[in-house]
Amino acid sequence: MKNNLLAFFCLVSLAHAEISVPGFTAYCDPDFRGVEFSKEKGLSGWKDAKQRVSWFGDLKTPGKLTVSLRVKGDEDRAFVLKIGETSREATVTNGVASFGEFEIAKAGYAKFELTSKDGCKGLIEALVLDGPATQDARFNLEPRRNASSVHLMYPTPKDEKIALFYNEVTAVEELIYTFYMACGFSRGYFGMQINSETERRIIFSVWDAGNGTNAIDRSTVSKEDQTQLLAKGEGVEASVFGHEGTGGHSHLVYPWKTGQAQKFVVAVKPEGTHTTYSGYWFHPEKQNWMLIASFKAPKDGNYLRGLHSFSENFGGQNGHQQRKALYGPQWFATADGKWTELLTAKFSHDPTGKEHRLDRFMGVEAGKFFLSHGGFVEGFTKYGEPFTRPATNTPPSFKLP
Repeated sequence: MKNNLLAFFCLVSLAHAEISVPGFTAYCDPDFRGVEFSKEKGLSGWKDAKQRVSWFGDLKTPGKLTVSLRVKGDEDRAFVLKIGETSREATVTNGVASFGEFEIAKAGYAKFELTSKDGCKGLIEALVLDGPATQDARFNLEPRRNASSVHLMYPTPKDEKIALFYNEVTAVEELIYTFYMACGFSRGYFGMQINSETERRIIFSVWDAGNGTNAIDRSTVSKEDQTQLLAKGEGVEASVFGHEGTGGHSHLVYPWKTGQAQKFVVAVKPEGTHTTYSGYWFHPEKQNWMLIASFKAPKDGNYLRGLHSFSENFGGQNGHQQRKALYGPQWFATADGKWTELLTAKFSHDPTGKEHRLDRFMGVEAGKFFLSHGGFVEGFTKYGEPFTRPATNTPPSFKLP
């Protein structure tokens, strides 16, 4: 009897486990930079009453949910919390605003939207949840608010002498802090990025050798390990980079369009212990291929390998917004000029996608692979799961400059 009672209380405790969701894990709209978030201070600097602060969670169990807000230094402040179609108002008393009970009708992602007529002069420490609906609930409790980075890995025959890698990317969503990368390979990457509301770029980068793939500061990389710029296209800016490995960077500022396929080719030329990597992009207005840059990579001497694509949310302020792009068709050409279509891609993700952000998946749409991440929307793909797209059977035909 004693053991049965113990088991009963453990089950009740599990079903009613309190969840404290840190204030610094929230997001705000319509200006996602309009409120300050930090692990040290929580949520602060909420000056504009037009701002809405939101948390997102995956609720696995329908039922009752009791919600409160822990606030520091803002007594008598009134807040309104909305979950689904239900709104509750509460005033801060002794550091807590108690919104009472909500009914969670079905499992799935839920949005917890907080508003205030006067913003908030204090610090919001946490959103606190309790009740049966917290059972097995999942929230991101880490300071990193970026959507998980997601990847397409393209299997190729071992020891194949791949001299060209061709891919197209069509952005479906146009959110800043997004990098849709088309042609990834063992020494670098090539794709398109949205840097701000007014600037977009075509980016081609190649890593240094040796410590370059792990280093932060390029000054610590020896000269013989450094990638060298050989040439760059008209209007292209070239520099070096660090903090994600080190290497040679190039970019063209160009307002590429969402919904329009952007075409990319990486060409390689092995020469002894070096390999020259060149990135070419098809200019939509000029209707011709242009060189972005060519880099000479030391301690290499190999053809292309490790072919992949990815989508990255490199700024976490708007990590709650969904990113999506279509990838394909993909082709590679061998050193003897034979084209092969890549019809299979395997899904993978970064460490954030392992546990903290599961709103990431891939699939096939309009005959192309797609990657989706962020948005706290339904959709989940297992790490390593393969997908196959239909063949086009039409290899690319072009002449590179």
